[in-house]
Amino acid sequence: MEARQVVLDTETTGLEVSEGNRLIEIGAVEMIERRLTGKQFHYYLNPQRTIEDGALEVHGISEDFLQDKPLFGDIAAEFLDFIRGAELVIHNAAFDLGFLDAELAVLADFPGQVTDFATVLDTLALARDMHPGQRNSLDALCKRYDIDNSNRSLHGALLDAQILAEVYLAMTGGQTDLGLSFAVSQNRSELHATVDASERPPLRVIRPSAEELQQHQSRLQVIQQASGSCLWLELEEMA
Repeated sequence: MEARQVVLDTETTGLEVSEGNRLIEIGAVEMIERRLTGKQFHYYLNPQRTIEDGALEVHGISEDFLQDKPLFGDIAAEFLDFIRGAELVIHNAAFDLGFLDAELAVLADFPGQVTDFATVLDTLALARDMHPGQRNSLDALCKRYDIDNSNRSLHGALLDAQILAEVYLAMTGGQTDLGLSFAVSQNRSELHATVDASERPPLRVIRPSAEELQQHQSRLQVIQQASGSCLWLELEEMA
């Protein structure tokens, strides 16, 4: 069965859900087998309340802009269908889940909590395990993993979900497409060639430096910690 993940982010009227703050934006992108499919979920929402000044400074989404947007209840069924059976990848998941669960709880036909429909992976918790004592905000992780976030002058749920997808892939395995795809010739005989070994120049062997070996081991440890298993480390232990 294909591994399906949904990378998700939200924007809100304020920081504290306990003070009656509401969702104003949900953005999510789908990944299958660690590849973005192009399928996404994105809505701005009318919160039916004022937006706190501090929140407005973060995301720049005004109350006037949201006046004609749907209520959460209008899109709840579509949202639950989108996340159903997936692993949600969220940065600081407790924040987003708190607001999503609060929105679900006030629906007339309460369908349950988010975790009744999907599992959750918190990339903030993962980053703290991988980089203890360091800054692990999304911006800090973009800098650490060389992810371009130059368009992120203001927070936006869909943009942040797209950036988080790149960060998550870098954190948990690095390059996902090895670039080995090529156009196959219609004439399969063109794919075969005979090379005279005597015509080859001697192979040049370049051995890694001590620093490169140390960096390699550090990377393997990151993979081991993120995935729970690293074949290269296991082979080295068997050798």
